Amino acid sequence: MATELFFERGFDAVTIDEIALAASVSKMTVFNYFPRKEDLLLDRQDDLRLLPFREAVRARAEGQSPVDAIRTLLRTMVSEKHPLCYIAPPALDWWRVLASSASLQARLRELSDEGAELLAMALGGDKPDGPSRLMAGMIALTLRTAREEAVRLLERGSSAKKANAALLALMEQGLVAVEALEALALRAD
Repeated sequence: MATELFFERGFDAVTIDEIALAASVSKMTVFNYFPRKEDLLLDRQDDLRLLPFREAVRARAEGQSPVDAIRTLLRTMVSEKHPLCYIAPPALDWWRVLASSASLQARLRELSDEGAELLAMALGGDKPDGPSRLMAGMIALTLRTAREEAVRLLERGSSAKKANAALLALMEQGLVAVEALEALALRAD
């Protein structure tokens, strides 16, 4: 219900009171489920905090690098059309609402930063070092950049197939850079 209001009028133009009224609940009830207004639209927070990537790193096979575990997961997520890693025309309205609101963009960056820190812990342990944090940050930035490029291509009329191929290609470029950083970090030890 809130999402429909955001699509119709824009995120910043809709109040929590209007959302509560449309849902026939109190304003407090809305905040009990969604501590911030931004969380109404960014409700897949585990995905936005890179939980699938962290789980892939932690559950990787013996001898498999963290980047290869992420690469394998990424291909699966794209083939399964997972919303974190697959952009389709029906999602363009969602991305437009996100792009039109500074507070939504700030919350998305905050979730991405939290995810990068948690991914750094998956890569480097409870007290990750600089290289682990840098690799995690690069992975988070790579995903954000790849998604933004896929959205731009769709908005310019490209097919979902081409947009998602670009997403995968940019992710691969970023993961190759992370692998290079990982190799440098290993040599430094």
